[in-house]
Amino acid sequence: MSIPKISVDNLYKSFGTKKVLDGVSLQVEQGESLVVIGGSGTGKSVLLKSIIGLIHPDSGEVLIDGTVTNNINIREREQLMRKFGMLFQGGALFDSLRVWENITFALRQQKKLSKQDAIDISIEKLKAVGMSADVAMLTPAELSGGMQKRVALARAIAADPDIIFFDEPTTGLDPIMADVINDLILACTRQKGLTTVTITHDMASAHKIGTRIAMIHKGKIIWDGAASSVMDSGNPYVDQFVHGRATGPMTEVVS
Repeated sequence: MSIPKISVDNLYKSFGTKKVLDGVSLQVEQGESLVVIGGSGTGKSVLLKSIIGLIHPDSGEVLIDGTVTNNINIREREQLMRKFGMLFQGGALFDSLRVWENITFALRQQKKLSKQDAIDISIEKLKAVGMSADVAMLTPAELSGGMQKRVALARAIAADPDIIFFDEPTTGLDPIMADVINDLILACTRQKGLTTVTITHDMASAHKIGTRIAMIHKGKIIWDGAASSVMDSGNPYVDQFVHGRATGPMTEVVS
């Protein structure tokens, strides 16, 4: 059996008296696209940040390529981060930097790139997300929301990572541009066999980019299965969420 690209084993995390992750376990295989769905405040972002290493879990383990990453040293963490790409919610571009500087920001921290090499790399990645070379010299303020998302995706793939994390990749976009971003994510990841983890509440996006969907509710994974079966899961919590119903177990008030 192959070693999972990502393995999360019995993860717990609390903030004060608030238990956010309550024994989460997941595995993501090489080339798989896992989408984690769930309502606001259910633990999606904390799970993602725990996998990346931005949050240290109270207990449990995160393994990348079979190696436990919870307590690695700074140098090992820097090496690990080179395997990752990240598309942040809202894009999170640096306003004071031009597009080419945004795209190659991490690369320029890792390598001694000349300005021209950095510009050339940024243009290559811009083309991969359907943008022209002249965009490299613009600032984020000169871009529309959809263009900013594309630049953020170009930055996520700039270092040719093994794993890419997507944090609500279509938030704030109209349905047409959201579908464009979904198509770009597929084009940029599946043709290279990349492993991806996405958190979202956008079911159209989840269906399109996910090969597998897991739902988290109150800090626990309550359903995990093929993306094609999520609309008919047989789980009342999942059914209420994916069909957008106002009534159901997720909104029941306990008196």
